[in-house]
Amino acid sequence: MSRTPNPCDNQPGGLKRPMAVGEDELERALRETFAGRVATPRPLAADPAGVAIRRARRSGRRRALTGLALAGAATVLVTTGMAQLGGPAGHGGTPIVVLGDPRGFTPSPLPTASPRPPAAEPVRAELDLIVGSRLETSGGEQRELTGVGRVERAQRVPDYGGWLVTSAATAAGRTLWWVPPNGSAPQVLLAGAEAVVVAPDGRQVAWRDGPEILAAGVVGGQLVATSRTAAPEGALPIGFAADAVLIRQPGHGVSLWARSAGGQPGAAARDVLDIYGVLPDGRLVGAVSTGTSRRPCLALLDPTRNLAPVRTGCGPDLADDGAAGVSPDGKWLLVNATRTAALLVDLRTLGTAVSTHPAGPAVIDGVVWTTAGVALHVDAAGRLVRVRPDRVVAGERPAGSPVAGVTADQRLVVVAGTTP
Repeated sequence: MSRTPNPCDNQPGGLKRPMAVGEDELERALRETFAGRVATPRPLAADPAGVAIRRARRSGRRRALTGLALAGAATVLVTTGMAQLGGPAGHGGTPIVVLGDPRGFTPSPLPTASPRPPAAEPVRAELDLIVGSRLETSGGEQRELTGVGRVERAQRVPDYGGWLVTSAATAAGRTLWWVPPNGSAPQVLLAGAEAVVVAPDGRQVAWRDGPEILAAGVVGGQLVATSRTAAPEGALPIGFAADAVLIRQPGHGVSLWARSAGGQPGAAARDVLDIYGVLPDGRLVGAVSTGTSRRPCLALLDPTRNLAPVRTGCGPDLADDGAAGVSPDGKWLLVNATRTAALLVDLRTLGTAVSTHPAGPAVIDGVVWTTAGVALHVDAAGRLVRVRPDRVVAGERPAGSPVAGVTADQRLVVVAGTTP
């Protein structure tokens, strides 16, 4: 006999429940079902109904989080595409992700780190320097002078011809090196010389070797047209006047050796104590002894008349170390007044009341003038001193400044000659 389905039956294929069942009702029914199966009413070690309910809740949370993650990923993809399409072409910067409706919204640019100020350029001297065994040009080039040893003087050779470097005195004498401009290793031009002096233009050199004084031209790192003359014991070359070599004679006096004429040095001018430099017109600036007191005075000397004084100026006290230098325009002389202080002398005032100005610490190894009229020298502490005549006349007192990278055991030498 067939059975007529009852609308209230809960059989498969029948009508679905017309009303939704709440979550609380399901939990209550589930608990009642499990409770009805318990034969003996005792406490359980675990709550099966609670476990099932917690599992159901965790499953629901995982489904919700998965949905949110997918929605967030979709939002990132969409907004990333919008940022790339809306940004300027060719820029690969980090896109700005906007959560929400970007319509009518203009994103602010990402904050960027403040740019660092450019590093200060290292302070460089107007001329080349030799720091210990390292040549540092005013253009920033650095070269190690391998094998040269301790340097006393250095002179740039004109026409990009490199450098002439004179070593300090050793038991074997002095060495004159030529440093090529192409980066090659230094080469020895002279060795074992008692004294070496290079002309201000870097084209000539004179030296004492044994019983003779010799002189030669410098061309392409070689000595050419060498001349020689016998010299008494103690006579030393100290400079040049055009092609003539200035020789300090033993005792007192300076003589001229016109080597191009092939003769012997002339008679010594006994009143000449020292030679400081050459004026543009060829006259020399030196110190002479005058009067009954034989005090040293400044003088302009004529090399064509055996160093006869042309003009003399007395007044300032002068040291007897010969450390001094004349400016290229012939207006100024920087000379030591004592062992600790230098003077700037206006050479245009010789013959009247000589105008002098205190010019800072004493000169130790000689003065090098730049073509701009600035005198550079090294003081007793190994610091670089710049003397600007206009500022000294206005009352400035120059002071030594430490040079970056120079250590206490390194000797600082200013290279004579202008940079190319």
